[in-house]
Amino acid sequence: MTQVRVLLRRRWARVCLLLIAVAISVAFTCASLAQSRSGSQNSSRPRRTEDAPQATPTPPKKEEEVTLTSDDVVRVDTSLTNVFFTAADKQKRFIGNIKREDVRVLEDGVPQQIFTFQPNSDLPLSLAILIDTSGSEERTLPEEKAAARAFLESVMRPAKDEAAVVSFTGEVTLEQGLTGNVARLRRAIDQVEFVPPSGYIGGGVVVGGTPPISGTQQTLAGSTAIWDAIWATSNELLTDSAEHQRRAIILLTDGEDTISQVHMQDAISRALKADALIYAIGIGDRYSYGINEGALKKITDGTGGRAYFPRNERDLREAFSQIERELREQYLIAYSPSNKARDGSYRRVAIELVNPDLRKENLRLTYRPGYFAKTPAATSTEKPKNP
Repeated sequence: MTQVRVLLRRRWARVCLLLIAVAISVAFTCASLAQSRSGSQNSSRPRRTEDAPQATPTPPKKEEEVTLTSDDVVRVDTSLTNVFFTAADKQKRFIGNIKREDVRVLEDGVPQQIFTFQPNSDLPLSLAILIDTSGSEERTLPEEKAAARAFLESVMRPAKDEAAVVSFTGEVTLEQGLTGNVARLRRAIDQVEFVPPSGYIGGGVVVGGTPPISGTQQTLAGSTAIWDAIWATSNELLTDSAEHQRRAIILLTDGEDTISQVHMQDAISRALKADALIYAIGIGDRYSYGINEGALKKITDGTGGRAYFPRNERDLREAFSQIERELREQYLIAYSPSNKARDGSYRRVAIELVNPDLRKENLRLTYRPGYFAKTPAATSTEKPKNP
């Protein structure tokens, strides 16, 4: 009986061990299945995100980012008037030590608050070389072209300045539009040549005869339209240049206008509206034609430029060098006009030295004497006709 009980206990123990082993195996299998399912779910989540991306929530706007209504916005007119000026002593040496407190600006006699005073302003240049190719320039044209080439090669800075070449007789011809490529400008100047009028035999002598079929063109070739050339260059060429450019017209002529459709004052006004200075080099056949110095001084003074009257090739090159110095050694004054009316009216500008020491030196200040106020809408650019 005792042996039977021992045997039963052993069999029961084996059954228990077997049951425990089965339980452990089942538990292990369940755990493995759960882990496998969990991993499968985790690996599938990025794919669902790619298939259906979730929108990124928009952060709340900061207080300073909130859009204001039109009633809350304060609109400020920041338009400034820029005036360039040069200062030179009696020996025509440029003075470069003038400070902001040494000058004051008046517009129509009213003192203005200066916002910017910048000596030796290094703004980009937009230049137009206007070359008279009428009969009076036949003898001097080669020297003019050589000096103009040397001037452009000296003044032009790569990727900064631009220039154009215009020739004129009784009509205006654009030889080269505004470009910073000096090689193109040089080729354009080389192509400029004297076009003789019908019946021209040289030395300024024109004989009669039957005009050719292109008589109109030959008539224009024998005339000079200086004011038309300045008007067209200011209106159709320099106004297309960048806004923050220093614009200037270099005019090579004897100053004798014979056929322009616009008056000299019209040309001055159009140059002022384009913010362009006019520098004139009075050159031509002095023996046969003479130089109209009065006309060239008037049109240059009216825009803040200067007229030069070289007697020889050396003087001609010196005139170009002086123009380059004036363009480089200028002061820039910017102010917001106290007269806020946008009526297109002409405003007179005056720059005065208030430093007693500088006033004793009798310095010559050169600047444009005025400007035309802006208007809300663009004005017509139709060429004016003589009455």
